[in-house]
Amino acid sequence: MRRSSLRAPWTRAAVAQVAVAGLATLGLAGVAQADGGQAPLPVAITGPDKVDLALDGAEGEPGEPQIRLGITGPGDYDPDSGTDPEPVPNNGYSVTIDATALKGFAEVDLPQSCDVDALTAVCDTSSLYPGDSYNPSWSIRLDLKDTAEAGDFGKIQVTGAGEGLEFNEHTVDVLVGGPELLKKKLPAEPEDFEAGDTYSAPLGFRNVGSMSADGVVLRFGGTRGLSFPDAYDNCSYAEENKDDLIRYQKVALCTFEGEFLPGTAYELSEPVRVKTADFALGDIFHYGFDAVGAEEAGALRSGADYRQGSGRTLTLKPVKGGQSGDYTKYAEIDLPTQNSYDLDLTGARVDGEQGETVTVGIGLSNHGPAWIGALRSGGEPLGFSVQIPEGASVVDSPCRPMNDEATAEYLCFADTPFLEDDHRTFTFQLRIDKVVEGAKGKIALPEWDNPWEGDPSNDTGWIVLNGTGDEETPGDTGGTTGGTDGGSTGGSGTTGGSETTGGTGTTGGSASTGGATGGTGTTGGSASTGGTTGGQSPQGGQDGLLASTGSAALLASAGAVLALAAGGVLFAVSRRRQGSRHGLTRA
Repeated sequence: MRRSSLRAPWTRAAVAQVAVAGLATLGLAGVAQADGGQAPLPVAITGPDKVDLALDGAEGEPGEPQIRLGITGPGDYDPDSGTDPEPVPNNGYSVTIDATALKGFAEVDLPQSCDVDALTAVCDTSSLYPGDSYNPSWSIRLDLKDTAEAGDFGKIQVTGAGEGLEFNEHTVDVLVGGPELLKKKLPAEPEDFEAGDTYSAPLGFRNVGSMSADGVVLRFGGTRGLSFPDAYDNCSYAEENKDDLIRYQKVALCTFEGEFLPGTAYELSEPVRVKTADFALGDIFHYGFDAVGAEEAGALRSGADYRQGSGRTLTLKPVKGGQSGDYTKYAEIDLPTQNSYDLDLTGARVDGEQGETVTVGIGLSNHGPAWIGALRSGGEPLGFSVQIPEGASVVDSPCRPMNDEATAEYLCFADTPFLEDDHRTFTFQLRIDKVVEGAKGKIALPEWDNPWEGDPSNDTGWIVLNGTGDEETPGDTGGTTGGTDGGSTGGSGTTGGSETTGGTGTTGGSASTGGATGGTGTTGGSASTGGTTGGQSPQGGQDGLLASTGSAALLASAGAVLALAAGGVLFAVSRRRQGSRHGLTRA
């Protein structure tokens, strides 16, 4: 079937999002229902709602699938929990992928793991887990036939069936030569830009597709240290993921009616102002335009409490010129790149007799002014080393030995984000095996040329056992006096400080820069952002980690390694997986 234009069913995308969110609330009670022969368990088929195929074949990487389908099982599972989920009891199920509606214009490469007959595939399995992390997935590659024309359209129907299970029906709209909106690249941060300044973002797009867009939606957002002082009356504003410092962001959705022609560039009537807080550092601003009409835009507001703006109207105007190199699929910028924080390690002075167990509290503080968001790395922890003083051994610790042979040196981790007024306490229980007067153990952050550390002189602390008061403890700005009854509790997972700090009056941090909608070249966000939540200390053979603050130069590749010498130990920086938690939906 051919159509000259298409209004994608965006309300279906919203319903699917709500359904998936509802599954997460079922927990083990929903699983018990299936065993008892009661109501069927809901299973969500997930994947993109639409794919736009460019006539020139530039819709994606050659040979790579444009469609990835998945399963979200009943119950809740946190992939960062460190434990494997329990499977959901079932008697097997099948997922059917029917792409026969595409036979007139596309070659379809269906999953080879399934039973394929022409343009239909039946995928039989019994693997079903809560959430989506451990469940099966299927990929589909589409290639246009030589006879394909702009406006060719068809649907891929995906259904599921299984005893005691209830599946949603998922459809993928496939359009040939539809509108494809590339975003205008953002200008670099001004040379003298500082935290507290306002960045002017001239937003726009170029329709490089073969068809007009019947209305567009602009989505822009910023992480914890960013805010938007203007509230346009054709925009709605919300905060997403308020309880997650990594995923939190302020977002806006603006609707524009009208016909936006192919081969034409458009820009906003005025730049969007992005205000940076005094604590901002490496925060992320992103935007994207989608070919969605105003009538369907309401579906994009599901899952968050949007408020309508009441200021002036933001409009789009056509612009002449503009080279293809001025536009990109994903547009974002880190703001600001110039700020500093002050990490401060403090040790303790403790006295005790031979055979006694004493409590030693080690402190790590951030005196600001900047927070350490670690947004680009998805919340990599801060690592520091602790040397155990001579004559003492560790009875209990929130940290782990540097290695099996070096039990006199420990490696501690502080989860990020680390706010601008945060303090963490790491409590060690030490047994005094032998009284050594003035025995010292050094506590140290990695020694490297950190451009954001405002005062490296206090990056060292000391544990002193049975000291005389004459010991030299360079870099230690304080510390505590403890004993067999003293000390405070805590560890690498202990989060202190306020969660409502800084100019915005809100909390969080985000690596989520993806838009809510799919489609080739029409989704905001970046493949370079995202990641997993912090809060888990590395396991196994990982070395200490120093969190990134959003510098693309610092984390130029997944294999970037920084030789950060701390007590002769090499500290490596490794990036966590990107994008899996942030709903980056791309066709």
